[in-house]
Amino acid sequence: MSRTHRLFQLMQALRIGPGPRTAARLGEELGVSARSIHRDIATLREIGAVIDGEAGYGFTLIEDNALPPMGFRDTELEALVLGLREVEQIGDPELATAASEALRKLQARLPPRQAHRLRHAVLAPHRFERPIPPAISAQDLRQAAWDEVEVRFGYTDGYGAVTERQVKPLSVVYFDRSTVLIAWCCLRNAVRVFRLDRMRGLEVTEQSFRPHRVPMLREALEQMRQEHRQDHRQQDRQAAPRTRRD
Repeated sequence: MSRTHRLFQLMQALRIGPGPRTAARLGEELGVSARSIHRDIATLREIGAVIDGEAGYGFTLIEDNALPPMGFRDTELEALVLGLREVEQIGDPELATAASEALRKLQARLPPRQAHRLRHAVLAPHRFERPIPPAISAQDLRQAAWDEVEVRFGYTDGYGAVTERQVKPLSVVYFDRSTVLIAWCCLRNAVRVFRLDRMRGLEVTEQSFRPHRVPMLREALEQMRQEHRQDHRQQDRQAAPRTRRD
């Protein structure tokens, strides 16, 4: 197999396979060594493919410059517009501005009929009350989560107690009236949820926890779902009428 053909086969494997996929597994499929796969991944990155991952963890194809841009069906376009306009209302300043810019770029690149449909969309979100603005840079916090590095900040809980926290940021979630961070708290040695408007003095450290954010987030969400189900079962038991016994 020529190297050009192998690069093509590797791209195909990354496109259709569930990621992340290790070099050893990809090498088995293509009949080459893991070292060859690492060299090929580096070559694909050099020619424009965006491939996430690293040795020992696995690789995932994020963006393929060989595939043409996709068009949108009208309903897909309406969903995009609705989502971006929602972000304009609930996002922090940087995110809201980015949503507005994305809408303008999208409109400039659409065919005339769809650009008109975007400009005069039927669907629109509206928030009578917007989330409380974050007290720290949400953009820096999001970047720290992407970079998988720990952050430090002061935190005031609902009772007014102030603590210093160092956490592994996993995900930022936007609720109706507040924006929260799901994180692994090094102080409590457990998953915790922090409101961004109660955080102060955000500091991004150099302590990396790559490449564990995705599996940690998956486990955190599952834990939160289980706790939610337990709370509901407990509420149902408390609300159920008691059987009278003689």
